[in-house]
Amino acid sequence: MMKRDRPRIGLTIWRSLKLQCPACGRASILARPFNLKHQCDRCGVIFKREEGFFVGAIMANVVATEGFILVIYLACIMLTSLNERVMLTTLFVAGIIFPLAFYHHAWAFWLAMDHLIEGLSRQPGKL
Repeated sequence: MMKRDRPRIGLTIWRSLKLQCPACGRASILARPFNLKHQCDRCGVIFKREEGFFVGAIMANVVATEGFILVIYLACIMLTSLNERVMLTTLFVAGIIFPLAFYHHAWAFWLAMDHLIEGLSRQPGKL
């Protein structure tokens, strides 16, 4: 049985923030906006492992969006005297824009977590 090196948590998270491969950090995970590469150009790890793998990235985006909206809501309540209509409009706009802006980072975060927990494979169907 081959023992693999454990990835460093801080480095892996930093790479995900920069939208780089969580395994090597030398290539982008993006092919173009809203489209993830199938595998890393440099080290060959597979980003799109199997059907349904993307559900975790969607979940990360939804949770981050909910947290962001909650923070804005609490800030509006405690720091401003906005009327209800303006506050709801602000929250609605944030709820539309944030998940679009955070989409790539949600994918990167999900890949980083998968890399830290299971490791990313260089061969389809294998860890």
